Amino acid sequence: MPYIVDFQNVSTVGLEPSPVAEALAGLRANEARYYKNKYDHVFSVRPASEAPETLDRVNRILSDERSIVISSRPLEVTSFEVNGFRMAYVFYESGLSINVMYGVEDGSKRAVGFKLSQGMEVPEELASSFKFARQKSKLAGEIRGSYFVIKGEY
Repeated sequence: MPYIVDFQNVSTVGLEPSPVAEALAGLRANEARYYKNKYDHVFSVRPASEAPETLDRVNRILSDERSIVISSRPLEVTSFEVNGFRMAYVFYESGLSINVMYGVEDGSKRAVGFKLSQGMEVPEELASSFKFARQKSKLAGEIRGSYFVIKGEY
């Protein structure tokens, strides 16, 4: 069952198993606010077990593009299309959030983004390959992020 993320009243619903649940909820709310303000899109998530195709797509891109396998348990996912981009998000128990932005038109932007919740360590599978920039967020405290450009067709 989908959960509509409320960025005004941040909740840890669905993220309770995470040791950084409050920070991860803030990060999720930060994404919801961005999509609402920029595209008037309502950001909703569902348990990863209810949308295995979204998780499989993200895992395939990570594996094919960079041989990355995330060891943390996925808690929630979402996928939607907005402004010519197919978006997919996975929120992990560790506090990691991965998003895949895939432009529908040939030649448009395609990338994978990683965001780390405040209080979590950089996952071992990402530590040697990525440097993380910091940004402040009213909802999530400090977010560290990185990304890579997708080269293949998915």
